[in-house]
Amino acid sequence: MGWHQIFVKTMDFRYSPLDKSIYPVFFVLSMLLNYSIFQHIHAELIMEEFSSAGNALSSYCGFTDPGLCDMHEDAWSMVQRNGNQFTVDGKPFYVNGFNTYWLMVFSADESTKGKVSEVFQQASSVGLSVCRTWAFNDGQWRALQKSPSIYDEQVFKGLDFVLSEAKKYKIRLILSLVNNWEAYGGKPQYVKWGLAAGLNLTSDDDFFSHPTIRTYYKSHVKAVLDRVNTITNITYKDDPTIFAWELMNEPRCESDPSGNKLQSWIEEMTVYVKSIDPKHLVEIGLEGFYGPSTPHKVQNNPNTYAQQVGTDFIRNHQVLGVDFASVHIYPDSWISQSITDAHIEFTKSWMQSHIDDAETFLGMPVLFSEFGVSTKDPGYNASYRDTLISSVYKTLVNSSKKGGGGGGSLLWQLFPERTDYMDDGYAVVLSKSPSTSNIISIQSTRLKTFNSLCSWKCRWGCHRRHDHIHMQPDD
Repeated sequence: MGWHQIFVKTMDFRYSPLDKSIYPVFFVLSMLLNYSIFQHIHAELIMEEFSSAGNALSSYCGFTDPGLCDMHEDAWSMVQRNGNQFTVDGKPFYVNGFNTYWLMVFSADESTKGKVSEVFQQASSVGLSVCRTWAFNDGQWRALQKSPSIYDEQVFKGLDFVLSEAKKYKIRLILSLVNNWEAYGGKPQYVKWGLAAGLNLTSDDDFFSHPTIRTYYKSHVKAVLDRVNTITNITYKDDPTIFAWELMNEPRCESDPSGNKLQSWIEEMTVYVKSIDPKHLVEIGLEGFYGPSTPHKVQNNPNTYAQQVGTDFIRNHQVLGVDFASVHIYPDSWISQSITDAHIEFTKSWMQSHIDDAETFLGMPVLFSEFGVSTKDPGYNASYRDTLISSVYKTLVNSSKKGGGGGGSLLWQLFPERTDYMDDGYAVVLSKSPSTSNIISIQSTRLKTFNSLCSWKCRWGCHRRHDHIHMQPDD
């Protein structure tokens, strides 16, 4: 039976009571088609029956091969990349995830360790499947790396616990390997170490160019990738719990607006990571600013300063070994701190520009790996935050319907209760934010549906070659 026939068949039930067995069909079709008639019929009952959606839909559509209708969790294997999509076991893997940067340092202390489990449990309860966090803390309080190549084993065991606990809750991790900023050490700490060793350094940006500092960074990469987890006994570079390695959080090299210095560093470090670990995906950690290689695109940047920070979205992501693009979304930092409708419009256009470029020029997925809004912004209210999150999610749903390059998003940032002292203004506490929690949960369900249905032979809505199947776009 073809999909259009299914639609016609289900339409027969519009004005009469529905057989309960057909609710999951309505739910799945409403998710994928966005036909408003499905979205308003017995919505609560449909949601209750979603767990049986796979079996009901396969039976109703006449599928007989149980392998085609498996709606169970994917096996715990490595995330891969196929063209402009993330995949697990050959099936699409669209991401709804979050950031919680402090997991390692909390895990290293028994008094705060429970908060790590708590945040994973809460994230899992709303279907979040990927977490981005720091695999660095250089020379500061509770430092992982106390000095070049000298580590605190207790803190490393904290990172071991983070990986172990993430796997329990079926959450994959993007591990960032160093910071551009001073928080948690970052490139300023590496330069301090270099100066203490007698190196002739004049700028924090010497992090990218001085051969000794590059060696410091490579040593840290090797220490993390070759680490054997003391809880699971799995080497990090072999652990499918890790989604990807991130070279650096928000790299910038303002001393060289041409971008050549940073480009050279990205080329060298990507190859180095891949030489140790060819299995995992690698991304750079960029914010998404357009640079000198695409002068016709710099008008898409949030401000003129963004093209002078030494990054170049297209050029940087064309480096051999980079598997997917990263973009951040902070209109309240980049445009104006005061909340306005212009922030929402910028978010939509910023995302669409990068999705288009990921598909057209890069041939890879793009992950919007940080986005959020600060409660400290003038004019902030919870309704605005929900609107921003919904706008991000809607753009990604529209992309995923077409099998597009919008690979997913990671909210900045998810916190458990009683961790306010770590809040930078962007924290989302799910138990205190029921409307936001609901929006996140619905998005997780949507993407899980896409991931499951796209594994079927019909490949419905996942590839543009199926032009005979029309999906009504969102307004």
